[in-house]
Amino acid sequence: MPSQANAPLPTGFQLDQYRIDRQLSLGGFSIVYLAYDEDDTPVAIKEYLPNSLAIRQEGQLEPQVPDDNLPAFRYGMKCFFEEGRSLARLMHPNVVRVMNFFRANGTVYMVMQFERGRTLHDYIHRHKGEVSERFIRGVFTRMLNGLREVHAHKLLHLDIKPSNIYLRNDGTPVLLDFGAARQTLMSDQPMLKPMYTPGFASPEQLGNREALGPWSDIYSVGASLYACIEGTAPPRSDERQQKDTLQPTTRTHTGRYSAQLLETIDWCLQLDPLKRPQSVYSLQKALMRREAGEAMPAGWFADIGTKLRSFIGRT
Repeated sequence: MPSQANAPLPTGFQLDQYRIDRQLSLGGFSIVYLAYDEDDTPVAIKEYLPNSLAIRQEGQLEPQVPDDNLPAFRYGMKCFFEEGRSLARLMHPNVVRVMNFFRANGTVYMVMQFERGRTLHDYIHRHKGEVSERFIRGVFTRMLNGLREVHAHKLLHLDIKPSNIYLRNDGTPVLLDFGAARQTLMSDQPMLKPMYTPGFASPEQLGNREALGPWSDIYSVGASLYACIEGTAPPRSDERQQKDTLQPTTRTHTGRYSAQLLETIDWCLQLDPLKRPQSVYSLQKALMRREAGEAMPAGWFADIGTKLRSFIGRT
C-alpha cells in the first residue's frame, strides 16, 4: 500500500447522505471508504484524490491543488465523474454496482455497493502453489461474463488484476476498481506519474495507447491467470518488449495443469495485441473447454462457492 500522502475523511463525517465509517483502501488516485447510508446500509465510497496533483492535510476537507496542477486535476475529476456515470448504467452481477456519484469538498465521489468476501489476491496468497484448475476456470469464466458486459457498453476496465477481482461469500466473482479514468488522465497529462499496475498492464497501456481495445483487458486477464498458477505477476510488459524473459507456462507448468489451460494463458500474454484473443467471448470459450472441442462436464464449477466459503470462514 502506498504511503498515506493525503489525510482521509474522519470517522463519523457526514458526506451528503452517507456517514463515513473508516478508510478501506488507499491508492495513488483515490481513497475508498466504508460508509453507511440513511438506512444504515453499508456502501463503499471512492474519493477522487490523486496524490501527484493534490494534498489534503489532517483536519482539512477540501484538497489543496497547486495552480500548476489545476488543469490536470479538473480534467481528471471530469473523467472520474464521467466514468461513474457510465458505470452506473451497468447492471451485471459480476461488475461492481455504482449506485451514486456526486461532487463535494472540491472533488468527486463514487458510491458503490459494498461487497462482503475476499479478493482473488488474498486467495492466491493463502493458497500459493495450490490454486486448482477447477477453481481458476470457475472464477474466470464467471468474471468474464461481467467483462463482456463492460465491453458491450464500449468501456474498458484497464486495471484487471487479482486484487480487483473480488470473491463474494457465495463464491461469485465481481470486477472492482476500474482504471479507465486514471488511464485517460495519464495519457493526456504526461507530467503525471504512471498509474498502471506493473506486470498486469498490457504493453499498449504503457506505450502505443492508440492500440488499446478489448485485447488489452484480455492481456491483464492472462496475467491474472498466470498469477493464480505462479503466485506472482509476470514480468512487466515493457521490459518483455526489450528482452522477453517470460517462460511459456506450457513449458514451466506441464503436468500441474492441463495443456489447454496453459496454452490459453500463453495466448492471452502475447505481446502483439493481434495475437491475443480478440474478444472476451473467444477467451471464455477456451476456458470452458478442457481440451480442444471438449466442453467441461456438468457440475465442473458447482463447488466453487463451497470452497470459497470455507476459505473465508478461516480468515
